[in-house]
Amino acid sequence: MHRRQTNVRRGAFTTLLIGGLLATITSPTMSAEPDQGAPGDWLTRYAGARTVGLGGAFVAVADEAGGAVWNPAGIRWLDRNELQGNSVRLFDDTTVNGLSFALPLSGRTTAGATLLTLGSGGFERTNELNESLGEFSADDTAFLLSAAYGMTPRLALGANLKVLHHAIEEFSATGVGADLGAQYVVTDDLRLGAAILNVGGPTLTLREQDETVPTEVRGGLALQVLGDAGLLSAEVSQRDGWGSLLRAGAEVWLLSRFALRLGYADDNVAGGVGYRLPQGWQFDYGASDHELGVVHRFGLSVRFGGYQASSQATPEVFSPTGTQPVTKFVLHSRTKSDASDWKLVIADADGAVVRTFGGRGSTPAHVLWDGKDSSGLPLPDGLYRYRLTVHDDAGREFAGVERTVEISTGGPDISVPVEVH
Repeated sequence: MHRRQTNVRRGAFTTLLIGGLLATITSPTMSAEPDQGAPGDWLTRYAGARTVGLGGAFVAVADEAGGAVWNPAGIRWLDRNELQGNSVRLFDDTTVNGLSFALPLSGRTTAGATLLTLGSGGFERTNELNESLGEFSADDTAFLLSAAYGMTPRLALGANLKVLHHAIEEFSATGVGADLGAQYVVTDDLRLGAAILNVGGPTLTLREQDETVPTEVRGGLALQVLGDAGLLSAEVSQRDGWGSLLRAGAEVWLLSRFALRLGYADDNVAGGVGYRLPQGWQFDYGASDHELGVVHRFGLSVRFGGYQASSQATPEVFSPTGTQPVTKFVLHSRTKSDASDWKLVIADADGAVVRTFGGRGSTPAHVLWDGKDSSGLPLPDGLYRYRLTVHDDAGREFAGVERTVEISTGGPDISVPVEVH
């Protein structure tokens, strides 16, 4: 994450860009209805739990392992390894499942892989006399191998190698294509994204006729609001036979744990919620309107390892006037570029900073705290919160998990029995 900057020209540019987008939204040319049944249509319409909550407007976001489906450049900004799964049950026993993994590598590169499956059953087979011959099923599988590279600290490019397999009864076909994507960080709040999907295929040949998945172009923006607690996203897509389609969505995080989402896509309203659990886990739910009913999507992801900062107080309870006069903060950080500075901030229960440790370069192995404030005065008993933050030479910020440490100087209560004769 780049450090926040104040820039009047960029602010004006942001205002003009959003104004142009709103003008596009109100344009009557955005109401074209897509054709149904095109090759690979299920893959083009695929959406995860969080994505559908944003109305599918994800080309400028794509900041999760499965984001490579919309824009492979988006995984460039991931600092930690991520494993993500999504599942949706449609109609007539049709299910779509997705599993994605992203791995930030050293330097500016991030790699990823995604497996998507569509299973449909219960189709009736008949003969020329319309007599039932039982049932058959259709299955589709898509595999994406992704790579993203940071050309500059603000510009990322990405690509997917896409393999699509389709099987129905005894017929099957496999085709190969590619996706290309880019994202540009205009300001710390505004990001632009663009992607060209299905470049050169995949092309499937079930019997004798070739069917090629149409190329689709998407472009959009994502704007952080409410001090990074909120997100507004919008995008426009163009595909042969579809015309132009608009997607838009909003997300707000409450207390950094609970998310509310609302989206619009293809004349349908969507929404969802999210919840962040400790140790990097996140659960997402999304629901979208459909002419056959509401479609529910569920997602679960976990982020681990990778590039991060962490701190741990040992012991977690100490007494400056007792046998444990200090606590040791064990520090650890791993940054993509060389570390430029670090800071360990300790705050009281009201959020007021009472002590700060910091320096240039990488973090030391540990620092000791004697329970005193920055002026050298002893602090009262109670719980104190601490967090380690590290910046690298590219301006990225790595913030550790906020933890608590306790000062306790009071001795145990002792009762002395008194005998009365």
